[in-house]
Amino acid sequence: MEEERRLAAYVPEDVARHFPADQIDPDGTSATSCAWFEVIGYNTEQVKREEAPKSYADLLDPKWRGKIVKGHPSYSGAIMTATFVLARDLGWPYLEKLSQQRVMQVQSAADPPKKILLGERAVMADGNDYNLVLAKDQGKPVEVVYPTEGAPLIIVPSGIFKNAPNPNAARLFQSYFFSAETQQMLADEFAHRSFHGKVKEKAGHVPLDKLKMLKADPAQVQVQSEEIKAKYAKLFRGVTRCDQAARIDRCAR
Repeated sequence: MEEERRLAAYVPEDVARHFPADQIDPDGTSATSCAWFEVIGYNTEQVKREEAPKSYADLLDPKWRGKIVKGHPSYSGAIMTATFVLARDLGWPYLEKLSQQRVMQVQSAADPPKKILLGERAVMADGNDYNLVLAKDQGKPVEVVYPTEGAPLIIVPSGIFKNAPNPNAARLFQSYFFSAETQQMLADEFAHRSFHGKVKEKAGHVPLDKLKMLKADPAQVQVQSEEIKAKYAKLFRGVTRCDQAARIDRCAR
């Protein structure tokens, strides 16, 4: 949309005053309304804390063979971004080794958290952190692991159209959306991340400034997306697949 010049320049006051420059488009057409991380996670009834993986490298341990679930970049934009980051920072040889761990392959970034929550896999190699944070807050047997190498950051930009039928209302909503009140609500109710300087994490949630963020340039992800899909599909062609409604005993090789 930005390349097609369909977005209007508008920077809400809260964004200008309280957001870091790297979360605001240089042209002022959008800013990061919220974010989350793609992370490792595990079922605490199946994995002891002291034995849980702490890094991407740990996922290659033979003890996790047949116990990992992972999203697919052909179906999920968040997993595409995460795959781009891992291929860039850890290299395709890492993903090749991971593919040999008899990984259960699911689709969206929300699916791996569901699988470990159900106990169908003990560990997830990627998936949204907020799904696990919310489940843990509810007393579910799951834990989030922010890998020692860093966690891929998934941003959600928000902007308004040049030809919006009600441009003043659009600007008013943007101002509300980026206000400290609304940004705090996104953090409190949905466990999303906010870059608003006045937003505080709930007790027990890891603060944003304590995490190592692996950032991606959306333009580079877009350019490499088809190549990433093809390489990934070739590596993970033989992994265990399971549709979202199926139980593990009905999955096929």
